[in-house]
Parts: sequence; C-alpha cells; structure tokens
Amino acid sequence: MVGDLSHHTDLLLRWYSVNKRKLPWRQTQDPYKVWLSEVILQQTRVAQGLPYYNKFIERFPSVHDLSNASIQEVLLHWQGLGYYTRARNLHKCAKTIVSEFDGIFPGSYSELIRLPGIGPYTAAAIASISFNEEKPVIDGNVFRVLSRLFDINEEIHSLSGRKYFEKLANIMIPSKNPGDFNQAIMEFGALQCIPKNPGCDICDLRSLCLSYSNKNQHERPVHQKKTYKSTRYFDYLVFEDEKGLYLQKREKKDIWKGLYDFYLLESKTKKNDLTEILRDNKLFRNIDLHVNHIREYKHILTHQIIFATFYHVRFTNYHLTANILLNTGKFYSLNEIEALPKPVLIDKYLKEEIF
Repeated sequence: MVGDLSHHTDLLLRWYSVNKRKLPWRQTQDPYKVWLSEVILQQTRVAQGLPYYNKFIERFPSVHDLSNASIQEVLLHWQGLGYYTRARNLHKCAKTIVSEFDGIFPGSYSELIRLPGIGPYTAAAIASISFNEEKPVIDGNVFRVLSRLFDINEEIHSLSGRKYFEKLANIMIPSKNPGDFNQAIMEFGALQCIPKNPGCDICDLRSLCLSYSNKNQHERPVHQKKTYKSTRYFDYLVFEDEKGLYLQKREKKDIWKGLYDFYLLESKTKKNDLTEILRDNKLFRNIDLHVNHIREYKHILTHQIIFATFYHVRFTNYHLTANILLNTGKFYSLNEIEALPKPVLIDKYLKEEIF
C-alpha cells in the first residue's frame, strides 16, 4: 500500500470546496443535527431525506425535544423513510443522551459508538465533523471511490476487504479538518464517482485513478453476490364499522414493528379469493363477511417482495368484533388514523381507497 496520499486528499478537498451541495447540516457542527442527518441518510438519498430532516428539526429542534416525544409521534414523522429500526434507535439514543449525559453529546468516537443505534459510520461522522477527531467514515460511497482510485480487487464486505479500506482511509484522512475530508469523499461518491456512468471524462482525480487507467471502473467496487429476496403474501382484511376502520399495532420482531396495519393473514402462496383464505382459519368459521372492494399491490423492500391483497369488508356479527378484533387492536376514526404511524403500503392504500 502506498504511503503518501496527501495529493489525493488535497484534490478531493479542492473538488469538495467547489462542488459541494448546500445542505443545512453542513452549516453547523452541532452534533445533534449532524447525528440526525446521518441517521436519516442511511439507506436514503439526500433528495428524499432532506424534507424529513427539515421536518424533524422543526418539530424536535433539540435532543431534549426528541427525547420527550412519544415513540408513536417519532414513527409518524418517520413514516415513508423505511427501515423503522432507525427511528426507534433515534428515540432510544436521544433518551440515553438526555438521561446519562444531560443532553450533551459525548465528544469522542469511543464514547459515541456505545450509544444505542450508533454504529462505526455514524460515530465517525459525528466525531470528525463535530469534534474534529481524525476518524474516517466508511460507507458505500467511500468503498466505491477508494476501490476505483486504487483499483482494489477486494470484496468490500469481506473482513479482509473492510480492513484494507479502513487502513487506506486512515492514511488519507488529514489531521486538519477531518470532517471536511469525510464529507468530501462521500460527496464525491454521490455526485461524481457514481455507481453507473461515472463522470470520468470531467473528473479532477482522473490522472490519479488507477481504475480509469485500467479501464475497469465499472468493475469496481467488487461486491458479494446479490442477496436473495424472499417473497411474502399478505392478505389484509380491512374491517369497517360505524366507528371507522380496524387497525392493530405490529409488535412482533418483523418489518414495521411499532407501526399500524389492518388485520393480516399471511400465506406461503397466493390465495385465489377470500373464501380460500378463510377456509382453514378457525377464527372466522361461520362468519359471513361481505366484501366491498379488493385492491392488490406489489411492495418491494430491500430483502423482501410483498404481494398484498386488501379486502375491504363489512360484517354484522358483533361477536367478531368482541371475540377476535378487540383482542389485538381497535377501530379508529379517519382523523385518528391520520395521526397513527403506518407502513407506506398501508398509507398508500388509505390515500387511494379511503381518504
């Protein structure tokens, strides 16, 4: 591995000073705002995450405000971003910072990484940007930039590969303004050294890029084989009565924990109709359900594909309400439903078919 990479670092910082986007979290070193932006931007593009960041800062301007809020309100503000564990960890971390650190963020990487939901990447970002600690961030953009600059034929998620990239990043990060360097290399990967069709012909680092010289930049970085996406079949029974619609809170360790959806029957294969769905379900024997409407959706998550069918039903048998539904959820008015945190799939159905 080469020793002096200061020229690479200087060119990256020079590029960043000219090309960086004007984003609100770059106008401050406030660790709360830096932390919030980094959590929101995990698995989320800036264009999508920026409105959520602004909404969170407006509603929760400090870590104390976020700590004092209910988890339901936090999830509601997070609705649509996905990966809801981030929101739950955000809330849990805020409470920890308030209860154990009097609302003041710890000032070092080693302390930050002990907080709930803060991993190596987020801890390095906060430590470098807010506290000037010489700690490089490693994310998808950084993997891509480094693997192309130095034509690295290492699988990025292997143990040896990660150690190699971390060592390289540690050599490159400057002691002065390490936060700017971390933001520069991430921004360079997001705007210039993009996954497909990178702007190599107009790249300020082209003369140093080994992958460009070897004409294999489209083969870098080296990824592991794509993960298999499981297929799930959701049949939702959208119960309605004079009070409104029935919803239940998802409590199991699964997708969308803490959010609200309709009565769910999951199958291993697609069912043809409601009769087939209820045939082997003891809870619904001898109950006559009248189907008002059916709507189907295909909902794609990172590791799952969900085929969802919504059956909007009415019933006249009160025992169904008393003995089945009210054990796990309740009926909500439309105004109450708007205030509940819901998966995007449920929110889409409600907006297209109910509201």
